[in-house]
Amino acid sequence: MRIDIMTLFPETVGDMMNESILGRAQERDLIKIECHQIRDYTTNKQNQVDDYPYGGGHGAVLQADPLFRCWDHICKEVGHRVYTIYMSPCGTTFCQAEAKRLSREYENLILVCGHYEGIDERFIEECVDEEMSLGDFVLTGGEYAAMAIADAVCRLCPGVLSDPECYENESHWDGMLEYPQYSRPDIWHGRKVPDILLSGHHANIAKWRRKMSIRRTRERRPDLYQKLDFSSKSDQKLLAELDAEDAEKK
Repeated sequence: MRIDIMTLFPETVGDMMNESILGRAQERDLIKIECHQIRDYTTNKQNQVDDYPYGGGHGAVLQADPLFRCWDHICKEVGHRVYTIYMSPCGTTFCQAEAKRLSREYENLILVCGHYEGIDERFIEECVDEEMSLGDFVLTGGEYAAMAIADAVCRLCPGVLSDPECYENESHWDGMLEYPQYSRPDIWHGRKVPDILLSGHHANIAKWRRKMSIRRTRERRPDLYQKLDFSSKSDQKLLAELDAEDAEKK
């Protein structure tokens, strides 16, 4: 997997992408994340990449030409037209399912980071395949979104994490939120780790974790909970246990 990020702040983005798990994965040539300074592709002495919007309004808009020159350089370097995603609050909301799709369907991605009031629509029409957002809010630039998407996609690439179970048991992998996690010591500030986790009984631990995932999802994300299938006998039993526990609390 190779991801190229077009940005006005390549050093900041690059530093983050070269740390920890992703940094080690790049050292092992499992993934490659390249950051490109959009200003390097201007044709003016001032390296200006933005100008006032046609029609008036506040702020400035990133111009199409330096964006295109940067994008075209990446595509030529890779050897083909690369699937391109623009970080935009007008885009579809990114989620774990999208991370799975992108890691499965593409070996190369270009992530375009806007700034100021956005980017010239003509570049989007000519070069962008998809627009993505982190949610219903606005940031000063697309860098945080690009780093989040690059991280979420790259960690799913084979070998980046030591074992597929590292992400298969996480929140959103199967539509549910992850169960609570605990580490040493077993008692901290008077709070004790659940006895089941100290029992060594792996089957019972797995059932407890499943039940806690169901509880968390039901309480915190009813929108996700309503989409899940709990028709199996084992899940029906866990739901009955949860209902009994909730009734006792009342």
